[in-house]
Amino acid sequence: MGATRLQLLRFGKGVAQHALIAGKTGSGKSTLLHAIVCNLVMWYSPSQVELYLIDFKKGVEFKTYASHKLPHARAIAVESDREFGLSVLERLDAELARRGELFRAAGVQDLPSYRRAEPGQTMPRVLLAIDEFQEFFSEDDTLAQQAGLLLDRLVRQGRAFGIHLLLGSQTIGGTSGLARSTIGQMAVRIALQVSEADSQLILGDNNSAARLLSRPGAAIYNDAGGLVEANSPFQVAWLPDEKRDVYLDKVRAKAKAVAGAATAPAVVFEGNAPADPAGNQNLIAALSAAPTSAPPSVRAWIGEPVAIKEPTAITLRRQSGANVLLVGQQEEQALSVMAWSLISLAVQYPQGAAEFYVFDGSPADSYLLGTFEKVKSALNSPMNLVEWRRTGDVITELAADVARRLESPEASAVDRFIIIYGLQRYRMLRKSEDDFSFSSGGEEKKADPAKDLVLLLRDGPAVGVHVLAWVDTLASQERTFERGTMREFDYRILFQMSAADSSSLIDSPAANKLGFYRALACSEEQGGTEKFRPYFLPDAHWRTRLLQK
Repeated sequence: MGATRLQLLRFGKGVAQHALIAGKTGSGKSTLLHAIVCNLVMWYSPSQVELYLIDFKKGVEFKTYASHKLPHARAIAVESDREFGLSVLERLDAELARRGELFRAAGVQDLPSYRRAEPGQTMPRVLLAIDEFQEFFSEDDTLAQQAGLLLDRLVRQGRAFGIHLLLGSQTIGGTSGLARSTIGQMAVRIALQVSEADSQLILGDNNSAARLLSRPGAAIYNDAGGLVEANSPFQVAWLPDEKRDVYLDKVRAKAKAVAGAATAPAVVFEGNAPADPAGNQNLIAALSAAPTSAPPSVRAWIGEPVAIKEPTAITLRRQSGANVLLVGQQEEQALSVMAWSLISLAVQYPQGAAEFYVFDGSPADSYLLGTFEKVKSALNSPMNLVEWRRTGDVITELAADVARRLESPEASAVDRFIIIYGLQRYRMLRKSEDDFSFSSGGEEKKADPAKDLVLLLRDGPAVGVHVLAWVDTLASQERTFERGTMREFDYRILFQMSAADSSSLIDSPAANKLGFYRALACSEEQGGTEKFRPYFLPDAHWRTRLLQK
């Protein structure tokens, strides 16, 4: 192969605008990606280079850049979902359009010309690095088609606007979703240890030189679209994790010290963990505010979307159907959604403007038992933790209150939220199996908590009474409610379940592929479905913040 030499990777000069990297497991591909990223952030300031880092494989390669709050990073994804990756492509596509407008207004055609024409404007180059990019095309669906179109557009048009792509994969074979014409536009090819077939796919039909690479880190650099005469062997630089962390700390400190170099925090997606509510600026603002009157509508923030967008929320207002049903056997995630719903709703009301009734069906031996008590101790809102034996009586009392509100609107000043955790354990709330029984003529009609619950669902939202309930399975839900009652749940949150159960609940099998730390939020009113990561359970830190409020 000949002697190795210092190899320089340069974007933005000639046809060297985008790069394709291939290398099987253990070949040094991740090490190469780290070397590229670290070199960029040490040589260039955040005003010169912005990074979007997406990792589709089951690893945490890019997590260190989130942990060190890399100022150059705009988005960092670890164990990313295809939906999040697509949202990054959409964001860059919007940035491409924005830059196009600016360039036309300035009368220029490329980034260097714009920088000369508008020296006072910040216009950094953008690098999108995707490891295992073929994950976009793991399914033949609309998402894959959209990803293919956006990647092609960014590759073809990104050059003039300073947007560059770095796509990595263990194997190029099988990526039928990415057009060969798109790959043909990527002049820079880097091949580590790969099979002969992959060597020819990434370097060229007659270029199988990468098959001869035998040691980790050995690679071939080619910036002529794979022509054999442009092969340049090199050895990937090794940067130990400890030294990399030191450099990243120095980069962050230097960016912090430079006036005007401060950047907004990166959007961080960590697919192997529940979401952190600390990134929800809307919730933070609500915690800091002091509301003086009850809002016309309130939002229950429940997690982070699997996309670059606002935190996932449920909007409750006084209208029919404004109830929430959670379905799935993930007890902890369901409890977390309910706890954060309770917290976020409570902090939007002034003292005394909202009341909460919590029916906690946690088993006596559950490690989750006591969560609602901890939340209650941290909140300054009236919260009633209903004892098991009083369930029927309290439901009947709440139904009677709704009836009064319907007759006298002035009686509905205070909003009420009824939270039922573990509906499957409340046998007294199940629909009656004997709807055709008759009572004797003078016998007083006995209260029926199951029918009262249906009344709450049907008539409560319009007068400020909303129900949020979690049930473990579709079968349990069907034992509790008649089919028609399901219309009263405009919002449905689904965790992992069978395709058949998912289809029955939301007319789509999508919940069958959710996996850990994922859920679907569906709204009939809005006609949309959003995939999200529920927040982790409120810990001592968050309970302290609530007490401080």
